[in-house]
Amino acid sequence: MNRTILLCFLLAALLAGCGKRADQQQSASTLKVGLVFDVGGRGDKSFNDGAYRGLERAKKELGIEYQYIEPGPGADREAALRQMATQDGISIIFGIGFIFTDDVTKIAQEFPEKKFACVDYTLDTTRVLPKNLVALEFKEEEGSFLVGALAALMTKTGTIGFIGGMESPLIKKFEVGYVSGAKYANPKCKVLIGYAGVTGDAFKNPGKGKELALGQFDQGADIIYHASGVTGLGVIEAARERKKLVIGVDSDQYHEAPGTILTSMTKVVDNSVYETIKAVKEGTFQGGRAVRFDLKSKGIDYVYDEHNKDMIPDDVHRRIEEIRNKIISGEIIVSTQ
Repeated sequence: MNRTILLCFLLAALLAGCGKRADQQQSASTLKVGLVFDVGGRGDKSFNDGAYRGLERAKKELGIEYQYIEPGPGADREAALRQMATQDGISIIFGIGFIFTDDVTKIAQEFPEKKFACVDYTLDTTRVLPKNLVALEFKEEEGSFLVGALAALMTKTGTIGFIGGMESPLIKKFEVGYVSGAKYANPKCKVLIGYAGVTGDAFKNPGKGKELALGQFDQGADIIYHASGVTGLGVIEAARERKKLVIGVDSDQYHEAPGTILTSMTKVVDNSVYETIKAVKEGTFQGGRAVRFDLKSKGIDYVYDEHNKDMIPDDVHRRIEEIRNKIISGEIIVSTQ
């Protein structure tokens, strides 16, 4: 009898030990992700919040763990990326925004054993992508073309506006696409252009956004498209006060001002973050290349749903869908400059 009891105790101890080792292995295999936000950080209701949604989805569906850093005044992006890269266990690090391009390239070269990704990485012919870095790009000009056409077909004054954050090649893609779409749909449409500044701080200045928007409304604009991060919250506030319309950007911004947001030009920043993390987890990550998201892949789109469909006449919606199909088929080539 004592012998039987002893064997039971030994078996229980063995099983307990196995269970503990299994837990340790599961913990050790948990993928850890690091992410450094762009100017404005979480709560911008736009670009950064999209990246955060990607992290949360990966945590829920893939079981990952993550850490993030939000930029403060005079943020040192290189230092933030390096902080993530030097931590044991973090397998992939994201830089969110084109401003990270130089810094993420440098850090990726210094830490070849880590994987890196940069949303809106600026590609050029003089730069060779490190083999451990993937550039996540979006054809913002295509979605901007669509909302430009929409604004030109919807305006009652014949004048619409565009407000960008930092005057830069990336935001110029939004502007050029928007103007091109407006002129395609209505050649007589006038488009006013404004920028909040020439540094990264231009993405987090709602006061400047409101000032620029009020100025464009005073010049006759009745619809403004913004590509300006947190600065755009000021544009929305100005439109709400003047009872005008705004086209949001990156994420669906309808809930910021129902009845004021005509639509939003969306970028699946969340999907790009999620899919990159998934590739790392599944062992299919391929660096040294660019991954592009466009209208055809639905990486770029505009919002038309139960919240705003009553604001957009059916004939206008049909026209925008015709234009979408022409872009996807290649009949319309949207320029970036």
